[in-house]
Amino acid sequence: MKTLEEDLKTKSWKPLYLLYGEEAYLKKLYKNRLKNTIIDPQDTMNLTVYEGKDISIPALIDQAETMPFFADYRLLLVENSGFFKNACPELAEYIQGMSPQTIMVFVENEVDKRSRMYKTVKARGRIVEMGRQNEKVLQNWVLRFLQKDGIKITKSAMQLFLDRAGDDMENINRELEKLTCYVLEKKEIAAEDVEAVCTVRTENKIFDMINAIAEKNQRKALDLYYDLLALKEAPLRILFLIARQFNLLLQVKDLRGQGFDQNTIASKAGIMGFVARNCLRQAEPFTKETLRQAVEDCVSTEEAVKTGRMGDRMGTELLIVKYSS
Repeated sequence: MKTLEEDLKTKSWKPLYLLYGEEAYLKKLYKNRLKNTIIDPQDTMNLTVYEGKDISIPALIDQAETMPFFADYRLLLVENSGFFKNACPELAEYIQGMSPQTIMVFVENEVDKRSRMYKTVKARGRIVEMGRQNEKVLQNWVLRFLQKDGIKITKSAMQLFLDRAGDDMENINRELEKLTCYVLEKKEIAAEDVEAVCTVRTENKIFDMINAIAEKNQRKALDLYYDLLALKEAPLRILFLIARQFNLLLQVKDLRGQGFDQNTIASKAGIMGFVARNCLRQAEPFTKETLRQAVEDCVSTEEAVKTGRMGDRMGTELLIVKYSS
């Protein structure tokens, strides 16, 4: 993102930009920064926004050929088009020699790096992947956010906050806004403030459920399951999250068995450091064989539900009962 920041600072624009990845907050942030810096925020004459899979390529090209109206550039903002997953030879051919007074910004969730569109944008423009950020980056971002209001946070509160908020920056931003309003008078965040204000995510409840299963505390595991159902969580989504957690535990246990340290495990598993630490602790009571079987049982249960051989609520409940007995 350093090169993109440089473009924004110097206003030396590339004709093509591709912002992609799973971190929606960063994509939205840089999309808006590009839009409001390339053209005047009040200029609606020179901005055209396209969204979705049904964008007409001839219409897009026609708009790109239109001269800007009393401005240096015409900006075309294209979101979730699928152009970088499907063959778009006409558009790929056109953007190789596009008007120098037109700038296209593509915002996508997924791309195929082998596609002609990707290769063309890479050759002529700027591609920035915006994935989930690591723990250190998120901690620094939280600190900068709090510093604007002169608020401090203890180390234990920071860890608890990220544990609750996760690594989704949009969610972190929402939780930080609640937290800063709550502690605005005392100017310091402690663990009890996080406990009082921050929402417990479904993923946290799943983590607690797996803990209860590991401890063979069947009543607690089932109570957590019923709590999630009461919160209108679909049984199949709960089953998916249980399967994902068991699979993550299998990964970290296998990596630990290979002799890797916590930081390396976090990097290889694509998770934050404190998540790796928690998962390593949670995986200890399980054998690799049990975790592997649990993942297989989750898949079998999902298949039984989707083929109508078992109800979704009962199937998930039986799985919890089996591994907490």
